[in-house]
Amino acid sequence: MVNLKKYTPILHYFVLILTVATFWSCAEKKLYVNKVEGKQIPVTQALATTTAIEEYIAPYREHIDADLNSILAIATENIDKKGTYQTKIGNLQSDITLASATKLFMMREKKSVDICLLNNGGIRSIINKGNVTTRTAFELMPFENSLIVAALKGEQILEMIDYLIKEKKPHPLAGLTFTIDKNDVAKNILIQKQPLDPQKTYYVATNDYLYNGGDSMNFFQKATKMYDLDYKLRNVWIDYFKAVDTIPVLTDIRIAKEN
Repeated sequence: MVNLKKYTPILHYFVLILTVATFWSCAEKKLYVNKVEGKQIPVTQALATTTAIEEYIAPYREHIDADLNSILAIATENIDKKGTYQTKIGNLQSDITLASATKLFMMREKKSVDICLLNNGGIRSIINKGNVTTRTAFELMPFENSLIVAALKGEQILEMIDYLIKEKKPHPLAGLTFTIDKNDVAKNILIQKQPLDPQKTYYVATNDYLYNGGDSMNFFQKATKMYDLDYKLRNVWIDYFKAVDTIPVLTDIRIAKEN
């Protein structure tokens, strides 16, 4: 008879190794991404005009068009962006924004807004003669910019004026007037028809893009305080259109230039 006792340790280790191997093979494996591939799938004209897609979209399009095409006011002439230091549409936008900001700011902070400064590039269309609709507001202001009030010292207002002189662009401006002399220096500076006080704090309505340094208006970065009015500039336009029957044409001079 063969004696198998001397093989017992070998069998013991073999069973142990087999058990461990079986355990690891049953354990959850972690997967890793080692390659990503992609390709362009062109949208063909045939796909774009698929009847099923058109039928699906149609009710939504009709609903949106009905809202956007609703008539809110009338413009008796084109209100455009033509001008050196001010434009008809810039004067209108800055005036209605200053009025809206003052109303909200007075309710929340019991203070008036002194100045409104926006950017000419932010106005992306004009107001054409005829019906003024909700669509007009979206064309004028397609962005989601919010109305901000920044507390600026008189020194920063002087920086703002220097910026406007150097830029030579018709940025919408309200509440502030001045004259540029022959040496490109500002004089007759008035804020709400009062002489500028370098030590006073003024409240300036603008948008969040400019407040954050957009268009290199870095003087806003020196604000001592900022107030977010949680009000889209597009809605400023829409609410104004709803409140009036006829859009006024504003041609008054905010920045004058000596010859």
